[in-house]
Amino acid sequence: MKKLLLAEDDFDFAAILKQYLELHQFEVTWAENGEIALDYFKNQTFDICILDVMMPKLDGFSLAEKIITINPEIPFIFLTARKLKEDKIIGLKLGADDYIAKPFEVDELILRLQNILKRIEQKRTLDGVNTIEIGSYIFDNERLTLNNKNHVQQLTEKEATLIEYLYLNHNQLLKREQILMSVWKKDDYFSGRSMDVFISRLRKYFNSDPKISIESVRNIGLEFKIEKP
Repeated sequence: MKKLLLAEDDFDFAAILKQYLELHQFEVTWAENGEIALDYFKNQTFDICILDVMMPKLDGFSLAEKIITINPEIPFIFLTARKLKEDKIIGLKLGADDYIAKPFEVDELILRLQNILKRIEQKRTLDGVNTIEIGSYIFDNERLTLNNKNHVQQLTEKEATLIEYLYLNHNQLLKREQILMSVWKKDDYFSGRSMDVFISRLRKYFNSDPKISIESVRNIGLEFKIEKP
């Protein structure tokens, strides 16, 4: 069971969410405000955190900053009743793995948690490994090459970073702001245009394998699809 820290000041909502998470094999520690959550984090080990943005004593953003100083690798998701774009950008800049506005479908939250944890496990497996098989391609993230039989494509560092991020999140819908904050470290017009150019390049690089595609979903993001053999 994965250990999860839930920081949420709405008692009724937290009780229901905790129960639902536990039904899906999460061991949940619930904190009713940010200060209590920080104490729990200092004294226990967690695999992932869910942080409500608007909490008494210590808000979710401030809590995340303090948590990161203790464990920079901890994945976390923000929950909020506010839908301001500025809040979402703040959350992603802090390194959040996702940002979910209330109300939301709990099944969707479970799926996002599972995807984040799966990606982290994949990354841990890949640490120290230079080459990755992506369909019929061999991606070398040290030499910055993408090799497909008789052709070797030399990559820029940004292209390699983008390929690795897409691969770690393949076969799931990624929001534009997630990709931008993870690879470009900012979400603005110029970064968005740059990302579009890089995605066009990657489509050309992978076009000889029909089992690989990068599909855009209008006004949402894209999906890096790899069909299983």
